[in-house]
Amino acid sequence: MDFSRPSPSVEYELQKLSNRLNPPRVTMDNAYCKTATLIEVDSVNTVGSLLKVVQVLNDLNLIITKAYITSDGRWFMDIFYVTDECGNKVYDEEIPQLIQEALKPILVHWFEPMRTVDVGSNAKYTTIELLGRDRPGLLSEIFAILTDLKCNIVSAQAWTHNSRMASVVYINDESNLSPIDDPDRLSNIKKLLLSVLKGNQEWPSANTAISVDSTHAQRRLHQILYADRDFDDQDADGRVKPSVTIEDCAERGYSVLHVICPDRPKLIFDTVCTITDMEYVIFHGSIYAQGPEAEQEYFIRHTDGFPISSEGEKQRVIQCLEAAIKRRASDGIRLELCIDDRVGLLSDVTRIFRENGLSVTRAEVSTRDKQAVNIFYVTDASGVPVKCETIEAIRNEIGLSVLRVKEEFKGSTEKTGRVSLASLFRSKSEKILSNLGIIKP
Repeated sequence: MDFSRPSPSVEYELQKLSNRLNPPRVTMDNAYCKTATLIEVDSVNTVGSLLKVVQVLNDLNLIITKAYITSDGRWFMDIFYVTDECGNKVYDEEIPQLIQEALKPILVHWFEPMRTVDVGSNAKYTTIELLGRDRPGLLSEIFAILTDLKCNIVSAQAWTHNSRMASVVYINDESNLSPIDDPDRLSNIKKLLLSVLKGNQEWPSANTAISVDSTHAQRRLHQILYADRDFDDQDADGRVKPSVTIEDCAERGYSVLHVICPDRPKLIFDTVCTITDMEYVIFHGSIYAQGPEAEQEYFIRHTDGFPISSEGEKQRVIQCLEAAIKRRASDGIRLELCIDDRVGLLSDVTRIFRENGLSVTRAEVSTRDKQAVNIFYVTDASGVPVKCETIEAIRNEIGLSVLRVKEEFKGSTEKTGRVSLASLFRSKSEKILSNLGIIKP
């Protein structure tokens, strides 16, 4: 009989006991660092713990400027330096509680496959997931169909990458604002949307999925595009290509993943999400993003406990991470629309974009207290830069006070050099890693 590992049922009970005896501990410190808020997370180590923490910080629109990760054994300790979108310290006292609540439900068997993590069931919405061939005006056509079918769009996210458009849309009935659950009506919605997604060229992988569950939209967008292999034959779009390399760490049984690319908001979520969904576990890591470039270093293994074993596997991980970084990269001009929400608003706004020859490369649609707060990244449909007079004409038509051109926060412009776990030893978090014997000065 093999006594090397507990049975699945015993393992599960041990996890539950560990979580009860050692609940997650999250502290927030604004005194330690002059430029950022320090957040420390200590918790029982389970599959997906790191992603859950990063997901909370991502959803709060916090910028991770530096982080240290270690999770050997049954415990993990993560340290994050964060700011708000304008580079200021954060004083929201609810952040530790939000992270603790996110970590509590995680109880995953060591033998279970990776699963989609939901943001929680929400009975007010029906969720539509879309995938199709990208083309100018596609998002406008989708919103127009939903409006014609008497659907109210509560929120939506849409990304374009490598000739594909993926979107997650939350809708309800425009008359009573309840979820749409009539099978015939849902079937008709799905049929019409699928026809638009396929287009004239019958895009073979076009797909529409409808459910009453509420998933984490940004993670689902990564998963939808990854499943469609958008990492194959990536378009040469003129942007700086991310540097992704993988080295072997045979003495400790890890693969060491290095990522260097231009910094941007939510970059850390995109890489950690992709690594997790590809069924790798991050045991240690360092993140440094205090200049125009961000550098990430992760010590990873596959969920079966083994490091990356072949050159083909290395190349696949590299391609997938490059795609994950580029999916959310912001092409075009950022337009922010803030106006009283109404049925058909998105259809009208995106129709105006289309009529003026603009293409939406990314969209974030939300409703807050009956206000539509929408962000669009737009380019010229022909691929040339958008003319200023075109933007001003659109603003005049929609409203100068409600549609604004927004410059994104780029962070510090200080130059940074290469940083690794072995070279960072002066902060509080670095000393913790050293004391644990994970890294040596």
